[in-house]
Amino acid sequence: MDINDLRIIVTVVGFLCFVGICVWAYSRHARKRFDEAAMLPFTEDDEDVSARRDGHTKQGNQNG
Repeated sequence: MDINDLRIIVTVVGFLCFVGICVWAYSRHARKRFDEAAMLPFTEDDEDVSARRDGHTKQGNQNG
């Protein structure tokens, strides 16, 4: 086994990993999880919403 055989093996293993990641990323099984993760920046925590309604910030009441 010379260096060229090792290069071929590494190339094939890398390509198979790439194909495996692509199949995983575009599978229907993972789509729901990815859609939920895509909406994370737009969701608000329940504590933040209730604190804004009460007029408090995360540090507490700033009035006095």
